[in-house]
Amino acid sequence: MTRSVVLTVIGPDRPGLVESISTAVADYGGNWLESRMARLAGQFSGIVLVQVADDQAADLLTAVKRLSGSGLKIMVEDCCDEVPAVERRMIHLELVGQDRPGIVRQISKALAALDINVEELDTDCESASMSGEMLFRANARLGLPTGVSTQALRDRLEVLADELMVDIELED
Repeated sequence: MTRSVVLTVIGPDRPGLVESISTAVADYGGNWLESRMARLAGQFSGIVLVQVADDQAADLLTAVKRLSGSGLKIMVEDCCDEVPAVERRMIHLELVGQDRPGIVRQISKALAALDINVEELDTDCESASMSGEMLFRANARLGLPTGVSTQALRDRLEVLADELMVDIELED
């Protein structure tokens, strides 16, 4: 039998950090299934889904927790019982506009009102090439529930785009 665990890791970024996590996983026969990792403001943040044999799980978790000694904060979540997925159609959202507080809050509020799940979200700010003003960019993968059309989402977001003065594009 195997079990799945989700490791959440945060700490000061440094070379070799991912290698130390992957070594612990491999040393105990773990299979690295999925991950999302990023460096933000000098901090490393990652989430990893690992599958491991039941008889190796305790040793793997002990090895991973030992990495806390190097300044990492590690949370382990057992996820043996997978929640059945709700049928959702995936679409891509891209947003670009002048940076200001509240953009993510207003967009996420509109998405939640339509029961749309944010599957992935990447955001950043960068200097505009001509004006030098800060631009906010967001790329998201969204899960639309049955009964919510891309057009309904587009209509809702167009109103917000005008208020926020941002450009929003949706792709199926």
